[in-house]
Amino acid sequence: MAPSQSKDDGPQEPAPVSAGGTYNIQTVSVGCKIYIHRQNPDGETEERLAEILSIREKQVNAYAARLRGLNAPKAEEDSKPEDKWEFFVHWDQFNKRLDEWVSGSRLVLSRDLEWPRPKPQSTKKTGPAKKHHGKAPRTASFKKIQKGGASTPTPGPGTPRAVSVTPSLAGPSTPVPTGTSAGALKRKAPHDEEEEEEEGDEDAEGEMDVDAEGEQEGEFELNVNGANAEPRPSVSQFSKEQEIEKLRTSGSMTQSISEVARVKNLNRLQMGKHEVEAWYFSPYPQEYAHLPVLYICEFCLSYFASQFMLSRHRHRCNLFHPPGNEIYRHEDISFYEIDGKRQLTYCRHLSLLSKCFLDHKTLYYDVTPFMYYCMAVRDSAGCHLIGYFSKEKESADNYNVACILTLPQHQRHGYGKVLIEFSYELSKKEGKLGSPEKPLSDLGLLSYRAYWAETIVDLLVNATEDISIDDIAQKTSITHQDIMNTCTTLQLFKHYKGQHVICLSDAVLERYEKSKNKKRRRIHPECLLWKPPVFTRDQLRFGW
Repeated sequence: MAPSQSKDDGPQEPAPVSAGGTYNIQTVSVGCKIYIHRQNPDGETEERLAEILSIREKQVNAYAARLRGLNAPKAEEDSKPEDKWEFFVHWDQFNKRLDEWVSGSRLVLSRDLEWPRPKPQSTKKTGPAKKHHGKAPRTASFKKIQKGGASTPTPGPGTPRAVSVTPSLAGPSTPVPTGTSAGALKRKAPHDEEEEEEEGDEDAEGEMDVDAEGEQEGEFELNVNGANAEPRPSVSQFSKEQEIEKLRTSGSMTQSISEVARVKNLNRLQMGKHEVEAWYFSPYPQEYAHLPVLYICEFCLSYFASQFMLSRHRHRCNLFHPPGNEIYRHEDISFYEIDGKRQLTYCRHLSLLSKCFLDHKTLYYDVTPFMYYCMAVRDSAGCHLIGYFSKEKESADNYNVACILTLPQHQRHGYGKVLIEFSYELSKKEGKLGSPEKPLSDLGLLSYRAYWAETIVDLLVNATEDISIDDIAQKTSITHQDIMNTCTTLQLFKHYKGQHVICLSDAVLERYEKSKNKKRRRIHPECLLWKPPVFTRDQLRFGW
């Protein structure tokens, strides 16, 4: 990917290109862009441009070689000479989650190769640009106007507040296992690496990388040209890419460039009857890397190198649901509350598993400062994990979620919104306003936006009297800042007779009615049997 171009640098020189047939596989280096054979969803093979991110000699896992037995030497003889090398590639215009290792024989050496563009050397010192953000109105309360109509604003009980978003200094939610390098235990600083983040229809093959999940077809969706940290007066100034980049590169759980750039070390994971591909690097022990399949117990989340080892473990494992207190049950869905201090092993295994599908989260060894809320679906075999979110026992910034994930095999079934809704039900029980810790994943951000939009519009449509931002916050436990951003993104704020009012346009109402007619799972508060846990000072002293 070419570096970004600034106005002061002038026009960049084109990247050097070598014609096909003038180079060989030994001269291909990191940073080159070359065409590689790739199988598309239709099963056909195509040639697609990809960037080389890493090169290594072919890795052979000891477990895998032992499982192959006598067939391993024969496989070595049958392999092509160029398969001695493997290349970790990023497919051009595809999401990063599709990055993968490819063998050398898949490189198309007969087509042009683009060499890395030299980095521009700029001697001009440029300071940070001054930003002038438009502030949200802080005057009278907002009155609801439906279908674009107007009415005279009247004073309300509360006034809107604009809360600035500050990067969290709280610790992250996920750990590093024993045996990981000491560098991985060091707190990571936010980075400013430019990445391609694609969403919606631009996402290759419809795959998803989310903390919660992508939007289910037909659900209420935001007009994604929305606000970031502060609402601005002109919606035309908004940039979705800039907002996502800012949210994903500022926060206590953001990784450094070296961490984000680490290549995948796992191929596929098998949990129960599901087999999924790993999306990102996860620091499982080195001896489990480069296995064809890593087998994971779907109840205790222990990991094994072979199906035989997993089956032997299942004869001894007596766990059939997450090891915590069941605090919610409705139909076939249950929620379990797990204390990271009491269930160290399970929470560490859960963190390792979730890191396979979350790119911008930092792993830490200590899980004791967090509570984990796991959602599971029940059947005759037990309670199978669907997703989870973690929450700090004491959050200085009143975050109600630290890390949230729906496992890939359960995505696009509405479970992500159920997780989000459950986190806000806990906030209502606590009597606090809550917001997820940043950064969010790209489609995780979309899931939260869709939930906020659906919840706020539903409240406005069913309100029988004038309602203010404070009223919305108290009834939904959504922070004032998230409410202001959502209303600005939906273009609900209108200036009428010297005051700002909330106006529901016909387009917003039409999307709301369409989403309302879709059947989806909801949280039933009467089924939640839970009291906010209270921790003493000694219990909040977390050590390594």
